[in-house]
Amino acid sequence: MTYMAWIAVIIFIVVYGFIVSEKIHRTKIALVGAILVILAAIMPQSEAISKVDFNTLGLLIGMMIIVAIAMRTGMFQYAAVKLAKRAKGKPVSIMTAFFIFTAVTSALLDNVTTVLLVTPIIFSVTSVLDINPIPFLISEILASNIGGTATLIGDPPNIMIGGATGLGFNDFLFNLAPAVIIIAVVTNSLFVLIYRKQLKVSPDAEQRIMELDESSYLTDKKLLVKVLAVLGFTIIGFILHQTLHLDSATVAMAGAAVLLLISGIEPDEIFKEVEWNTIFFFVGLFIIVGGLEATGVINMIAEWGLAVTNSDRAVMHILILWLSAIASAFIDNIPFVATMIPLIKSMAEISGMDVTSLWWALSLGACLGGNGTIIGASANVVVSSIATSRGYAMSFLSYMKIAFPLMIVSIIIAHIYIYLRYLL
Repeated sequence: MTYMAWIAVIIFIVVYGFIVSEKIHRTKIALVGAILVILAAIMPQSEAISKVDFNTLGLLIGMMIIVAIAMRTGMFQYAAVKLAKRAKGKPVSIMTAFFIFTAVTSALLDNVTTVLLVTPIIFSVTSVLDINPIPFLISEILASNIGGTATLIGDPPNIMIGGATGLGFNDFLFNLAPAVIIIAVVTNSLFVLIYRKQLKVSPDAEQRIMELDESSYLTDKKLLVKVLAVLGFTIIGFILHQTLHLDSATVAMAGAAVLLLISGIEPDEIFKEVEWNTIFFFVGLFIIVGGLEATGVINMIAEWGLAVTNSDRAVMHILILWLSAIASAFIDNIPFVATMIPLIKSMAEISGMDVTSLWWALSLGACLGGNGTIIGASANVVVSSIATSRGYAMSFLSYMKIAFPLMIVSIIIAHIYIYLRYLL
């Protein structure tokens, strides 16, 4: 490797180490790493900026704005309480209903936003039932990462893959949703089986759930109508964006702009709720990985990967799926996927093969692998932090002993799915 390549590798490893250790906020260290890439003359500023995937950032910002406005209506709280009442206040049924609600919402919005909305509701419902919220919270984490795997907009790794490859909403839905549905059913069934003895409450507690008034959670019905209309058109836009020759970011930003216009809410108020930490973390990450790409490091790793797998498509799929799953369980799946994207692109250029199905292997591995530990995905960290602040700490090992085996089961199902659909 060249001198510059070694510098790029050292910057990447140091930044990655700090991200995993969480001793410094990941946004801070990512931006410092990006600046070092430019200052070390690995890339000039103009080239570094060109490495930033603005389609990914636009999609994230647009959906964050839409969700920030939607949160003001109380629609998510209303739906959750309605589900609990439909379940007749029975804990097993409520857990399953919340699992489905979280998975579907994560597919249509994004999993981090979903858990921010659902976690307080879980605490409210379990408080009324006088039952331990931890099983419900773990179920919520699993559902958010599984559901988010199904669509382009559900999980940051998918947003990144879509932005880098041009694969659209329908591509993700048709290729990943069938596997996700099977995995969701199996995971929820096994989870309920594990916790069935702890999910028992008195008839009085069940009755208290039935007495909740879901309509009291709707705080702005006029705004709700506007949100539902714009959200509906935005989802239709995602489904048709390739046919209309529009990028997914354009669709998301159009929905955000229209909703800002008709909601009557001042932009300053909404922009305060956009997760700028996440946006700038992505900016720094794209530049750091771009440094590896510019110095030829990614290309070298791709050549090594092809040599190890002997360019065998089946072995490549298995390697990417399982490597992504195990790695994403112990390190944040976002920086991992940011590294893998240019690697798979290089493998495609060197070998000349169609690697479309490898993107599905990467998505399934990274998104589902994030369920393995409490630090595997952003949604996990968010739920754990909220739980700790309310006096219900989830330790690394207590979570892992339940979630990691379930994650392995999900990857086995994904393995079988990929083999049957793409490799036979």
